[in-house]
Amino acid sequence: MALAGAARCWRLGAGPSSLQIQALSLHMSKTAMGASQKDFESAMNQVKLLKKDPGNEVKLKLYALYKQTTEGPCNTPRPGVFDLINKAKWDAWNALGNLPKETARQNYVDLVSDLSSSDSSSQVKPEADRKQPGYETLVVTSEDSITKIMMNRPAKKNALTVQMYREIMLALEAASKDDSTLIVLTGNGDYYSSGNDLMNFMNIPPGEMEKEAKNGAILLRDFVGCFIDFPKPLVAVINGPAVGISVTILGLFDLVYASDRATFHTPFTHLGQSPEGCSSYTFPKIMGQAKAAEMLMFGKKLTAREACAQGLVTEVFPDSTFQKEVWTRLKAYSKLPRNALHISKQSIRNLEKEKLHAVNAEENSVLQERWLSDECMNAVVSFLSRKAKL
Repeated sequence: MALAGAARCWRLGAGPSSLQIQALSLHMSKTAMGASQKDFESAMNQVKLLKKDPGNEVKLKLYALYKQTTEGPCNTPRPGVFDLINKAKWDAWNALGNLPKETARQNYVDLVSDLSSSDSSSQVKPEADRKQPGYETLVVTSEDSITKIMMNRPAKKNALTVQMYREIMLALEAASKDDSTLIVLTGNGDYYSSGNDLMNFMNIPPGEMEKEAKNGAILLRDFVGCFIDFPKPLVAVINGPAVGISVTILGLFDLVYASDRATFHTPFTHLGQSPEGCSSYTFPKIMGQAKAAEMLMFGKKLTAREACAQGLVTEVFPDSTFQKEVWTRLKAYSKLPRNALHISKQSIRNLEKEKLHAVNAEENSVLQERWLSDECMNAVVSFLSRKAKL
C-alpha cells in the first residue's frame, strides 16, 4: 500500500541513512513558523521529484507531518496489528500529538528542503557507477572477459525484492550467452545482501496469501534453478555482511571470496521459516552436519574467517585490499582457456544437477507451507513492527 499524501509515491522499505536521520532530528526540533500554503504545496511537488529513497522513518515523518498539516491531530481509529503499514503510519501521525498545523507545515517544508539538497548532490555519479540500461536494481558490466552483476540497492543493504530476483535471473541468462569467461555476483555499498526484503510479505490483498505464497515459491525455485544450471564459472565477491538467500546459494558457486568484514547469517528459525537455496543439502556436504545445523537451524552468524575454515568461503582478504586482490586474481583466471573451464564445470556439476533440483523443489514446497503458517506470519509481523518504529 503506497503512503498517502506527500509520500504516496513510495513504498516502505529498509531504514534511512544517517544523513536523513540527522536531517529529521534537526527539522523536527525546529519551532520556527512562517511557511506559507504555497511553500507547502511546492514542497509536496518536490517530494514527487526525489530520485533517492529517503527510507522508512523519514517517509513516515513526511506522511505524519502532511496529515497533521492538512487534518490536525490524529483522529482515526488505530489499525489492527496485522495491518502493519497503516499501523506504522497511524503511529507516526499520532506521535505528533497536538503539534499546531502551522508548525507541522514549517517542519514539512524544512525537511523536504534538506532531502532535496541531499538528493541533488547525489545525482552526479562517475560514469562507471551508473546503472546500465535495462536494470533498475543491478549494475551489469563486462570487462576483461568477466561479467560483473552488482546488486545495487545500497541504501536498502541490497535486500532482494521480487524485481531484483527477476533481474538477476535475466542477467544470468544474458551472461550465459555472452563472450565472458567468468561471472561475478557482488554488492554495492557496505552490504553484500541483507537477504529477502521482508516487505515482499506485506501489501498482500485479503484472501490472496495462498496464491502469493505459491507464486513466491515458484519464483524462488526458478531463481535457485538458474544457479544450479548456470554453465560458466560463478564467483561470489562478498564485500560485506550476507544474510539469508544470499548465503544459502553460495554452495552453488564455484569460488567465494570474502572481505574480512563480511559475516554470514541465516536466521530462518527466528522468522518462522526454513532453509532454501539447496543449503539443506550443500551445507552439510561442505561443513558437516553439526556445523550446518548450528547455522541453518539455530541461526549462528559466522565471521568470514569461520566461514572459510568451514569450507563455505574459498579465501578471505583484508578489507583494505579486498577489491584490488580479488580482481587481480579474477582477471588472471579469466585468461584461462574458456571452453576448458566451462567443460570442467559441467563435468563436476552434472553429477549432482538432478539431486540439486530435487532438493530445490522440496525446500520450496516446505517454505510455501511455512509462509502460510501463523508462526511465520507472527514472526515477520513482529520483526517489521520493530523496524517500523520511529
